[in-house]
Amino acid sequence: QVQLVESGGDLVQPGGSLRLSCAASGSISSANNMGWFREAPGKQRDVVATFSRGGTTRYADSVKGRFTISRDNAENTVYLQMNNLKSEDTAVYYCWVYMYGTNLWGQGTRVTVSS
Repeated sequence: QVQLVESGGDLVQPGGSLRLSCAASGSISSANNMGWFREAPGKQRDVVATFSRGGTTRYADSVKGRFTISRDNAENTVYLQMNNLKSEDTAVYYCWVYMYGTNLWGQGTRVTVSS
């Protein structure tokens, strides 16, 4: 089974930027959907940004215009570029891939936005 490993989480000041990476151990070119979710302290896991197999991207309203999801098929990697970070973006970010009827999750990477 394909494993997902996130990286790039860090402590950053408000207004700063981070790029998260999700490296898959195998090909994800057949995935129906992939994307990023986040789980803030005391809250449920919510969608941040997703790719559909057809290439459609969707973003949570709270991150539109600030976050960009992208992928590198050759490297089996999904990225999340996060700009103008706010304190409310503080969360553990999880990579997600839906492939062959299975939801795959990474272990998460922590993003803390604080001055």
